[in-house]
Amino acid sequence: MADTHVLFVEDDDVIREATQLALERDGFMVTAVPDGLLGLESFRAKQPDIALLDVMVPGLDGVSLCRRIRDESTVPVIMLSARADSIDVVLGLEAGADDYVTKPFDGAVLVARIRAVLRRFGHASGAAGGNAAAEEAQGIEGGVLRFGDLEVDTEGMEVRKAGAPVALTPTEMRLLLEFSASPGTVLSRDRLLERVWDYGWGGDTRVVDVHVQRLRGKIGQDRIETVRGFGYKLRG
Repeated sequence: MADTHVLFVEDDDVIREATQLALERDGFMVTAVPDGLLGLESFRAKQPDIALLDVMVPGLDGVSLCRRIRDESTVPVIMLSARADSIDVVLGLEAGADDYVTKPFDGAVLVARIRAVLRRFGHASGAAGGNAAAEEAQGIEGGVLRFGDLEVDTEGMEVRKAGAPVALTPTEMRLLLEFSASPGTVLSRDRLLERVWDYGWGGDTRVVDVHVQRLRGKIGQDRIETVRGFGYKLRG
């Protein structure tokens, strides 16, 4: 992690300085700024490997900053919030965040979450280990899976709908790969948290629900079916 650059936007001086020190002790390079406008400026000056954004910061709030970052990049984003209210969590995730951490947080937990995000972003092509089986079952060669007008290129990491390219974030791509590996099979939220978000423990399933909604908006609302009480499945 010695060459991993973290952009950290936090207006509380004590939290910002303490967290920066903790991350640097773990080998991260950290750019820490106190407001969203400086965060956007820093992001554009030198794109980080990951951004940690507090929700409530002056100048440009964390949710708005996340949207601006997502308009320009697929860099992973973790939102930080002093509140675990549903509205805070959902707004951050809908803005394009990949995960969130509630304050106060333990430094070791934050580092673990950062590393989990970086692992899955660095190995997006290995997100769904069952892709080969899915290709065989579908009778597809060359790593391209077809579900109606949806094409998923598991080797080129590209998605097309009715022939037009679909832009997905790495997390959305991993989620679609997981569904594509088992079309027609119901996948629980807990399984998706483990396979897509690399959680070896129970996490907040709202992360899954919001990302499924975002994915539906890009590949078609009827492509992923909700199975109430169990999870989701990709329609073949």
